[in-house]
Amino acid sequence: MINVTPKAIQKIREAFAKNGVSEGGLRLGVQGGGCSGLSYLFRLETREREKDNVYEFEGIKVFIDPKSMLYLDGMTLDYRESLLHSGFVFENPNAKKSCSCGTSFSA
Repeated sequence: MINVTPKAIQKIREAFAKNGVSEGGLRLGVQGGGCSGLSYLFRLETREREKDNVYEFEGIKVFIDPKSMLYLDGMTLDYRESLLHSGFVFENPNAKKSCSCGTSFSA
């Protein structure tokens, strides 16, 4: 299971509108790379894949492939704004170490 905060849902909706996406959802995943070994994948997709885990939050669908789910289970996707940085934040209990920018981690 994953969680998506109301602020993140709002920003995902804005991204859909900006990109003219009316169907589909947000793909979250993990891929090799980044300064800590694994990096987060974050993109808009028109539909889910056959084996995806599909979650829905206030009408927003989130797609996660089974392999990525091993690393993302229990994660919360948030959106934070500050004077220095604004963006999506992955609060991942499976990450033993993460880089300072928060886009890569090791498990």
